[in-house]
Amino acid sequence: MRAEDMRGGTNRPGVAATAFAMPPGCAIRYDLPAADLRELVSGYATYAASERAEMINWFLPAPPMICVLLDAGPVEIQIRNHRFAPAPVSLYGATSNALRASTTGGIQAGIGLTALGWVRMFARPAGTFHNRVVPLGQLLHPGIAQQMVEELSALDDETLIAPTLDAILAPLFTQRHPHEDAIRGFTELMLVDGVIEIADAAERLALPATTLRRIAIHAFGMPPKLLLRRARFLRSFVTLLRSGEPMAYHLIDSSYYDASHFLRDANTFLGTTPRRFMALGTTFMAASVVARGAAIGPATQALHAQPR
Repeated sequence: MRAEDMRGGTNRPGVAATAFAMPPGCAIRYDLPAADLRELVSGYATYAASERAEMINWFLPAPPMICVLLDAGPVEIQIRNHRFAPAPVSLYGATSNALRASTTGGIQAGIGLTALGWVRMFARPAGTFHNRVVPLGQLLHPGIAQQMVEELSALDDETLIAPTLDAILAPLFTQRHPHEDAIRGFTELMLVDGVIEIADAAERLALPATTLRRIAIHAFGMPPKLLLRRARFLRSFVTLLRSGEPMAYHLIDSSYYDASHFLRDANTFLGTTPRRFMALGTTFMAASVVARGAAIGPATQALHAQPR
């Protein structure tokens, strides 16, 4: 599979091709996983750039992802002051800061993991990899990463990306966690406007706050307070982005006291104001909000809901 052959699109029926519009030389694709994986995999995102010149893109904070590089030039990932050189198959841990990606062409296939998917696939706590990028071989048998690269590279039809990844991933979700219902419940709570206090979340889930904290760090990658703040900020930021008015603060989450409260969160999660962030290199991020919204549902992975 070559970047110049990618056209973009989705395996979800009835989605207009205009949702995947990109500048010349670039393509974006979002696919749904198989029905029996949708509690575990939030979606497949494939980005392609045929030009080999350096491209800078910024991405929003997100849950963990497995990223596969195909025929790609050098890649550098920066999260705050930390820089990473991803392996051909890497785990991107849960992030609470915007991510800067420097790429030089090729294809990246991303596998979004839900919190439930994390605990089914990995024994180690997700919090160990917060704001980090590591080779997937540090967590799974190296042969799995090699299989991903070989099978995706051999494809000559981008519509086969999703079924290929479905087949590789399905046998990996073997573990069970004693608090899976709580993981599902907290996933839903993060999407509720106004829910921000840990005590409130713990009460709704009928859990001690200490237990909720332990579950959140293990399954989601960070403490519950930070997860709730990240979700609140992203709900608000995506709403402003879609409105086309980066200062339409009347649209933000009801738990923000005022615009300055929201802008403090913007500095925490983006490192700048929303308006300045959008002025950075956000070609693929801005396109992914539209494409993911059309193909998967939520505009960003951090706001992904459990399937019903």
